[in-house]
Amino acid sequence: MKKLNGKLLLTGFLAGITAIVLVLAANAQPSFSSVFYAASALPVMIVGMRWGNMTAIVAIVTAAVAGALAVSPLFALAMAIFTLLPAGWISHLANLARPAAEIGGPQHLIAWYPLSDILMHLCVLVCIGVIFLGVLIGYNADLVSTMIDKLMQVLGQQDPAFVASIDNTNGIKATMLLTLPMVQAGMWVLMLFTAYYLASRIVFASGHTTRPREDIPSALRMNSNTPLIFLAGVIACFIGGIPALIGATICGAFGAGFLLAGFGSLHLRTRGKEWRVPALILSYMMALMAFPAIFIVILGLIDTRRTVALTPPRTGGNSHDGNTPNT
Repeated sequence: MKKLNGKLLLTGFLAGITAIVLVLAANAQPSFSSVFYAASALPVMIVGMRWGNMTAIVAIVTAAVAGALAVSPLFALAMAIFTLLPAGWISHLANLARPAAEIGGPQHLIAWYPLSDILMHLCVLVCIGVIFLGVLIGYNADLVSTMIDKLMQVLGQQDPAFVASIDNTNGIKATMLLTLPMVQAGMWVLMLFTAYYLASRIVFASGHTTRPREDIPSALRMNSNTPLIFLAGVIACFIGGIPALIGATICGAFGAGFLLAGFGSLHLRTRGKEWRVPALILSYMMALMAFPAIFIVILGLIDTRRTVALTPPRTGGNSHDGNTPNT
């Protein structure tokens, strides 16, 4: 691992300041809060993949300390668990590599940590973050009931006829209780993976990347063990209580992972076809609706595998550490 010096300290410090500024911008601009929150992971991922673990740690600590001073320690903790730590861990995994011979590959090549496993780790981290956030705000049936009642009051002032047509809100409250963590987890997986993709492209464009640029349609799949986790989440949703909330979070996070994998498979299957562009446009438009998106998720479920990127060992150039313990 590369020793920490003044340059790396300054780089990590600036990345951390950038991250906290983006988070504070999210608080100041609710309309784009999700985008700013997800973008706050970019600086940490970029310095982690470009300069290594220690620089990413400096960025995370800087952002957390700044958040604690600017807002509160609890805010800093939530920010770290929800965004900063996943960003740092994903950048660490992206830099992991080992000799391909250790996994039965050619002697002269290096095997990089599979993108399918990186996506699985991201889903797990998002589950932990959403569950932590739920505990932090005291998410339960009473909180959702209060939210729905206030929403109905606002709607009643704007459109009394619509509210009057709703006989019973209990069904809405029960549905929203599981839907909110599911949607939150799913959206966060999609946004953090987008941040990872952008960060990897930026680092690759800089010419100082350690991980090779992968063919995303071929590599973007879920680990073969993840369908069992997804099934456990589905079963937990029918148990009720806290297990149902945890199950909904798992379904949302891993469902988003399978959605990404499904689109990767779709891109690969349509490659070279004349009708590829209209088919992909139609698929993305359909994915904006819940029911059609299920078919993309199923496509991701039936095509699970680990695709390992292989490259020749580096012989020169940038001397920064590649974080190369075993995968």
